[in-house]
Amino acid sequence: MTRRFGDRATFAVEVGDPVSPALRVVDVWAAGALLTVHDNWAFLPYFCRALRSTAARARQREVEARPWPGRTPEETFRLLHADRTEFRERYSFLQWGETVDNVSKYAYLDDGDLVVVFAFWRTEHPHPRDRGRVFCARLDPDGFAAVTEAAADLLEAEGAG
Repeated sequence: MTRRFGDRATFAVEVGDPVSPALRVVDVWAAGALLTVHDNWAFLPYFCRALRSTAARARQREVEARPWPGRTPEETFRLLHADRTEFRERYSFLQWGETVDNVSKYAYLDDGDLVVVFAFWRTEHPHPRDRGRVFCARLDPDGFAAVTEAAADLLEAEGAG
């Protein structure tokens, strides 16, 4: 049975069936797009720590401010993605291992919101219309953290995390 935390249209984590004691089916959604189209098996010891770490960053507002005020989220994504310095890494977000490694993703704070911008980079994406498209999710940082922590709580309560 799948348990959903959050809303697929903004941000959601769906916890599915166990694959093994250390692996679980987990789907991640943002801005109406399924991020886990290539690999939705989460290695729980790592995944739970990553969820909690990311939630803490959002809740404590340990996310950089918008890097280029006045630019659209799509322009901001393209500028960050083109940058090959450590500057880009300051905006790296959702570093949750292989589960979401088919997506380039960054985040920043803008007017109190957590803005997550991302694009699928694999050419074999199952939805051709999404290849190369930049998605943007504008989230309440505390709401994002609550969704992420609730998913981690469930995974850990069931003895797998």
